[in-house]
Amino acid sequence: MSQRACTFEIQVTRTLRLSYLLSLPKGYRAGGKIKWPLILFLHGAGERGDDIELVKKHGIPKMVEQGTDLPFITLSPQCPQDTWWGTHTDALSALLDDVVATYAVDTDRLYLTGLSMGGYGAWQFAALYPQRFAALAPICGGGPWMYGFPDRVSVLKEVPVWVFHGAKDKTVPPSESRRMVKALKACGGDVRLTIYPDADHDSWTQTYANPELYEWFLQHTRKQRFESSAK
Repeated sequence: MSQRACTFEIQVTRTLRLSYLLSLPKGYRAGGKIKWPLILFLHGAGERGDDIELVKKHGIPKMVEQGTDLPFITLSPQCPQDTWWGTHTDALSALLDDVVATYAVDTDRLYLTGLSMGGYGAWQFAALYPQRFAALAPICGGGPWMYGFPDRVSVLKEVPVWVFHGAKDKTVPPSESRRMVKALKACGGDVRLTIYPDADHDSWTQTYANPELYEWFLQHTRKQRFESSAK
């Protein structure tokens, strides 16, 4: 029996597509010198599909639609029907690249958050790009075991994380958040956990309505984290 050396080569072209909502803060000027922080928001399972209006149902897009003035560029993509955020990480990355290239975004102040399915997506996307985000706020989510969580959370030990969950959540049990927080603390991560004692699955309404969340985001920059790590 003999073997011969061979080479396989193929050119593959993929089309990545996501619909999204984008809001610009008051005072934003195209071509201006001011760079603005950006929040990437990932919605839950109920807002999937091809009707972008669904994305306004909860969270940051709802607040923007209601007239809340946030000092951030907000980016809220829509996950296609019958899929999960974990299958669209390449598209999310490409979308974020495009928005950063097109608008006056401060790349040291990119923040990631999501609720329910989007909470899972936020953990997973951040773990793929731990150097990209200045801070992370997953709400009533967790880390999918098939992607190596909770052990994989160790790549986020340098990223400030604030986790939220409702104590009475029957859809995603709070143990999902607790095990992520426990794993992150075990590797020395900068993480805090807020459990609302009377909240069920909707732990996002009071979270996104709390000004402290946005103040906390703005306390953190990637540059600050890298400088701290270098000491």
